[in-house]
Amino acid sequence: MIIVARSLLHAVLLLILSFVGIAGVFITLSADFVAVVQVLVYAGAIAVLLIFAVMLTPESDRKNSGNMLQFPALVLSGLIIAGVTFIVLETDWRVASRGPFETTAAEIGDALVSPFALPFEIASVLLVVALVGAIVLVRED
Repeated sequence: MIIVARSLLHAVLLLILSFVGIAGVFITLSADFVAVVQVLVYAGAIAVLLIFAVMLTPESDRKNSGNMLQFPALVLSGLIIAGVTFIVLETDWRVASRGPFETTAAEIGDALVSPFALPFEIASVLLVVALVGAIVLVRED
C-alpha cells in the first residue's frame, strides 16, 4: 500500500503501520525487547521524523504521482512477498531449546549505559542538530 499511495503523508502513515506489524512479528517470535525497540525507534522516532519532513515540504511536492518505476516496484514487492510466504510455509517452526531470556534486556541496558553511553549521546545530539538545521533552512524569514 505504501507504493500505491498517492499522498506522501498517507505513504508515511502506512509505513508506520508496517513498522508496528513488524513489531508484532517480533512479539510472536518471543523477542519482546526487539519489538519494543522496533516500536520506539522506528514507529516512534523515525516515522515522526518522516512526517516532520513531509510537513516541511511545499504542498505542491507532496503528491506522489505515478511514474515508470511503479510497475517494477509492484512486481518486485510481489516477488518478495511470494518468497517470504514460501519460506514461512516450508520452514520447520518447532521451538528449539534455548536459554532463559530474562537477562537479555538487562545486559543490553548495561551495554548501552556503560561503554556505549557517549556514542549514543553524540548520535542523539547530531539528530537534534539536523532537525534544527532543517527548520532553519525552510523558515521563510
